[in-house]
Amino acid sequence: MSHPTPAQADAPLSPILPLWQLLVCGAMVVTLSMGIRHGFGLWLQPICMERGWSRESYSFALAIQNLVWGLAGPLVGWWADRKGATAPLWLGALLYAAGLWGMASSANLTLFTLSTGILIGCAQACSTYAVVYGVIGRHVSAQQRSWAMGITAAAGSFGQFLMIPLSSSLIAGIGWQPALWVLALTALLILPLGWGLRADRPAPAHAAPATGALPSGPDPHGPTSALAALREALSHPSYQLLTAGYFVCGFQLAFIGVHLPSYLKDHALPGHVATTGLALIGLFNIFGTYGIGWLGQRWSKPYLLSGIYALRAVAMLCFIAAPPTALSVGIFAATMGVLWLSTVPPTNAIVAQMLGVRHLSMLGAVVFLSHQLGSFCGVWLAGHLYDLTGSYQVVWWIAIALGVTAAVLNLPVREHQPPKGRLGTASA
Repeated sequence: MSHPTPAQADAPLSPILPLWQLLVCGAMVVTLSMGIRHGFGLWLQPICMERGWSRESYSFALAIQNLVWGLAGPLVGWWADRKGATAPLWLGALLYAAGLWGMASSANLTLFTLSTGILIGCAQACSTYAVVYGVIGRHVSAQQRSWAMGITAAAGSFGQFLMIPLSSSLIAGIGWQPALWVLALTALLILPLGWGLRADRPAPAHAAPATGALPSGPDPHGPTSALAALREALSHPSYQLLTAGYFVCGFQLAFIGVHLPSYLKDHALPGHVATTGLALIGLFNIFGTYGIGWLGQRWSKPYLLSGIYALRAVAMLCFIAAPPTALSVGIFAATMGVLWLSTVPPTNAIVAQMLGVRHLSMLGAVVFLSHQLGSFCGVWLAGHLYDLTGSYQVVWWIAIALGVTAAVLNLPVREHQPPKGRLGTASA
């Protein structure tokens, strides 16, 4: 009986989509989708002041958004794994536009939570990393996969760098409601980009891999059933640790992304400092995500993840050690920027390496669900504790402690260890 080589086991499953077209369309989708969501913290105070809502009320709607994004992700990933990325991206564009329009128009908290939380949360599940990384996994070889994922994550960072100043200028120039209407129209640009990925057609379960004939013996690409693939993944110890660590990433990013502008205003810093800080996070994360994606092809990806979480904890500890200034905000933003989305390429590359690419969108979305549970806690808990104590100090300490925990959790992850009973899946 012949056994597949590591290269055969981790080969792309689908017909070739030109790499330039995949990267351009995928990167632009993530630029728009992530760029819009990164600016939601800028609307916290304008909306709360005009509507008379508490910070916890606004935070709860964004927490629901993160939770819905995570819960919808595995279902959307399953859909994209079966039918390709185009239809999910089209749905995401329409839901994003509708949610942003509702966010601007909602006069009560129920409608605000429905539009901002549920509609936009579903839109993000359809138009961000799980769907786009599934396309990358199906069309890019293991030798280039971490790099390609780094390129796409860097695009999300560029979106933040581009959209944060744009959103701030729109709020200042035309008001917070028209600014959201402009973003709603901008989200519709995802429609033609989704059309650019229409060649993404996952191969049938019985099809041979792109490198040649289907090998004999157990399928190296994993179970053909989505449910069997999920059971296999959830029983894998390294997948469990990776998923647990990703909770911390979501907590930290959601807390800082939504509440940093208000934290700085509470310390009497002018509004442009927050705008500059969030933009710097996006700018420096372009280099961080690309660099980590490149390093992931050469160094241990679990050790890279552990180092990222540890450095985040150190950066936050240094930042809150003294009252913030414009200079300290700039240094903190640049440091966090390098570490911001740099967890995304190695995390998804490890999932592909351990479990194969057939169900990558779905399995990556399950890990991301843990991230979004962390996001829910980070956004809502920060608003809740602020309303209780009048300060974000306790949340900063929680985020630091979680960073240390995640650094420890990622150390035992074994990226080259296939599931029990499966022929070698990990690439050499």
